[in-house]
Amino acid sequence: MKIKPSIAGPALLSALLFGVTTPLAKPLLASTPPLLVAGLLYLGSGLGLSLWVLARERGTFTLGIARGDWPWLGGAIAAGGIAAPALLMYGLSRTDAATASLLLNLEVVLTAVLAWVAFREATSGRVVLGFSAILAGCLLLSYAGFVSTRNTIGSMLAIAGACLCWALDNNLTRRVSAGDARSLAAVKGLAAGATNTALGLGVGATLPDALHVAAALGLGFLGYGVSLALFVYSLRHLGTARTGAYFATAPFIGGAVAIAMYGQNGGWEFWAAFACMAIGVWLHLTEHHDHDHVHEATTHRHAHVHDEHHQHAHAPDWDGVEPHSHEHVHAPLRHSHPHFPDLHHRHSH
Repeated sequence: MKIKPSIAGPALLSALLFGVTTPLAKPLLASTPPLLVAGLLYLGSGLGLSLWVLARERGTFTLGIARGDWPWLGGAIAAGGIAAPALLMYGLSRTDAATASLLLNLEVVLTAVLAWVAFREATSGRVVLGFSAILAGCLLLSYAGFVSTRNTIGSMLAIAGACLCWALDNNLTRRVSAGDARSLAAVKGLAAGATNTALGLGVGATLPDALHVAAALGLGFLGYGVSLALFVYSLRHLGTARTGAYFATAPFIGGAVAIAMYGQNGGWEFWAAFACMAIGVWLHLTEHHDHDHVHEATTHRHAHVHDEHHQHAHAPDWDGVEPHSHEHVHAPLRHSHPHFPDLHHRHSH
């Protein structure tokens, strides 16, 4: 199945923004404790996105999710917004940036395992093979002294823990991905940023100078905020595991930036791991999924256009603008076409 640029583009841009954040955040750790850096990064994402939403929506702020979805959002905030960035900053402070960036690909594998095992997302042999290649790269990267003598088992485990937390976050966020992506990312950023910043200050850390605070907030807005909004949008259209496949390019980008910035060269382990992960991503991006399937009757609300899955009537005063968002009904439908496990294709196989 050929992916439309409008679907693939947001996922790849999300990966680019997040990928450069890890090496760029490392200098902030020289004078600021990891927990406080994590708090400032997410606070920047929450504040920046909130201002963006309020400006675009003329002072209104709507999540677009049902009351029953709040536990999913709360769990995503706790795992991916609070625990994960704190673990990553701790690990990054004790690990070279190139190795840390590539090891973040473990998030892709863990995201897929949770999606398949715990959340029953459909998969295929090709996708499983791709994740196996990515996992091989992660294991190879951890071999022979973790590429640099500065890296420790504790720091690598911290980064792996961050990946697990973000994997849980990705699967929980998929449950609310029909909501407004910018507003959801803003709420996650504000909650996570305020919590980690308060915890960092509470254990004795002090804010850096104004220039470093501004740098952390700006980096967080782009690398975590805008990136997360694009990621939520992609979850809606590609499903969790496939979005993760595109996002797997982020550590490659981060590793390349780290090598350029800090002159790091990880040796044969680094480049062999890079090759394994590249093969895994290629297997994902060339997947084809097409079969006869049934859409059950459902009623929900999300932004949409009138494609083959949205053939419904409107009130006479509708202005004809697309995409638009309103509560609508899907009648039962049976057909066959290439698809991913997006918002309308979460059926069993």
